[in-house]
Amino acid sequence: MQHTVERIGRPASPGVAAGPLVLLGENHALRTPTGDSRRERDDLASAIDRAVGAIRALAGKVDDEAAAILEFQVAMLEDSELVSPAYEQIARGTDAAAAWSAALADQIRTYEEATDEYFRARVADLRDLRDEVLRHLAGDAGGEMLEGAVIAGEDVTPSRFLSVDWSRGGAIALFGGSPSSHVAMLARTRGVPMIVGLGPVDLAGHVEAIVDGDTGRIVLSPQSSDWSTYRSARAARTGRAAEEGTAAMQPAVTANGVPIKVMINVAMPEELDRLDPAMCDGIGLFRTEFLFHGEGGLPDEESQYAAYRKIAKWAAPKPVVLRTLDAGGDKPVAGLTVAGESNPFLGTRGIRLSLAWPDIFKVQLRAMARAAVHGNVRIMLPMVTVPEEVDQAAVLLDACVAELAAAGVPARRPPLGIMVEVPAVAIAPELFANAAFFSIGSNDLTQYVTASARDITAVAGLNDPGNPAVIRLIANVVAGAAALGGDVSLCGDMGGDPRHIAALLAAGLRSVSVAPTLVGRAKLKIAEVVAVP
Repeated sequence: MQHTVERIGRPASPGVAAGPLVLLGENHALRTPTGDSRRERDDLASAIDRAVGAIRALAGKVDDEAAAILEFQVAMLEDSELVSPAYEQIARGTDAAAAWSAALADQIRTYEEATDEYFRARVADLRDLRDEVLRHLAGDAGGEMLEGAVIAGEDVTPSRFLSVDWSRGGAIALFGGSPSSHVAMLARTRGVPMIVGLGPVDLAGHVEAIVDGDTGRIVLSPQSSDWSTYRSARAARTGRAAEEGTAAMQPAVTANGVPIKVMINVAMPEELDRLDPAMCDGIGLFRTEFLFHGEGGLPDEESQYAAYRKIAKWAAPKPVVLRTLDAGGDKPVAGLTVAGESNPFLGTRGIRLSLAWPDIFKVQLRAMARAAVHGNVRIMLPMVTVPEEVDQAAVLLDACVAELAAAGVPARRPPLGIMVEVPAVAIAPELFANAAFFSIGSNDLTQYVTASARDITAVAGLNDPGNPAVIRLIANVVAGAAALGGDVSLCGDMGGDPRHIAALLAAGLRSVSVAPTLVGRAKLKIAEVVAVP
C-alpha cells in the first residue's frame, strides 16, 4: 500500500472533492513530415482552421463566460503575430509540427517571463492552442478525460477543462498554475475545487486523492482517517451552503445593526436569468469587455444597448455600474488592443485604450446613456490614473447625450465614476473631485502596492490584500470619497473573502460587490462584525 502524502498549495477555487487520480500529459500525436514546404504550410493552415472550428464548436455548448474565454483563444489563433513565425520557419525547411511547436515555445517563454501575474496566467491558453493545433496536424481529435477524477499536472487548459462534465464531481490540483487563470475563473463559476502552486509532486503509485480547495491541501492515497475527515468536511460544506443560501436573501447588517450594501459582479447578462434581484443591493460591476469577444467582431450600439438595458431593468431601481471596456493586458480585442507592448498591464489598457479610440468609445457611451432611461445606471472608467482622463471621458459622454437628444433618441446622462486600482488614485483621491463615485479594484491595487504576483510561489505570501499598506489605502479612499461627498464601494475578490471583511468595515467601507455565489458567505461574515456606526 502506498504511503499517504500531503501537500499544500494555494487555493484557487473553494470546495472539497475526492476521486481517482489522473495525471495530465501532453501526449502529442506523431506526424510524418512531407518534405514539401508548400504542403507543410497548407497543412498547418488547415490544422489551425480546424482548431478554430473545434474551439468555436465547444464555445457553442457552454455558457457565455466560458464562450468568451474560448473566443479569446480564437482571437489568438487568428492573430498573425502568433502564427507568422511558424510559417517563416516552414519556409526555411522546418516541418509544420516542429515549426508550430517552436513558435509557440517562444510565445510561452515570453509569457512565462512576464512581470505581470495576469499575463503569465495566459500560459495555459497558449499551451492549449499549441496542443490543439498539433492534434489536428496529426489527425487526432484528442481524448476525453475521466469525469469525477482529481486531475493533476503542471497546468490544465480551458478546452480540456470544458470537455469534462463536472456535475459528476472531481477536482483540479496543479503543480504550477495561477489563481487568476481562465481555468481558475471557470472552476470558481462551476464550483470545482481547485488548488495551484503545489510544486513538483511524485504521483507514482498513487491512485486516489482528496482535494481541499479552501485550504489548498491535497492528500494522496488517503487512509481511513483521511476519508473520515473528508466526509465530515463535505457534510459541513453542505450545511454551510444551505445557511449561505438563506443569508443571501436577507439584508446585510453587522452585529451591532450597521447596514452594509452587498452588490454583485456580473460578466454577461444571461447570468441574471437564474438570480433573484432580492439577493443584492444592485450590480456593482458589469464587465462589458465580454461583449467584445464575439465572432462578429466589435459589438455595435444596438447589441450593447440591448445588453445594458436588460441589466438595468433587472436591477431597477437599484444601481447598476457599467464598467467601460477594460481591454488590454490578458484581454486583447482583435483590431483594437496594441500588440507587442513590453508590459501590456502597464500599457494602453482600460480608459487609456478607450480614449485612444474615441469613435469606438462613443458607441459604448451612447449605448450606456440609452440604457440609463431603463434603470439606475452608472458608468465606471477602469485604470484611471489622472483626473484629465475623467474629464476627457466626460466630454465624450456629454457629446453622446447631446447627439441622442438631437436625434430624438431617449437617453440620460449617467453619473461618471472611476475604478481605484492604480496606487496614484488611492494615495490622492482628493484630486478626483470630477468623479461621481469610486469603486476599489482590490486585486490590481494589491498587486501594484505589494509588487508581488500571486502565481509566484516565492512571493505569494507578499500578495496579501490584508497587508496594512493596502488596508490603509482603502481607508484613505473611503475618507477621500466622504470628503468629496461621493459614494465608494469595493468590487475586487477581497470583498467576498470572509478573512478580510472585518478589516474592510473597520476601514470605513459600507458597500462591497462580490461574485453572486459569494453573497451569502459575505453576509454571514458581516453579521459577525461589530462596526463603527
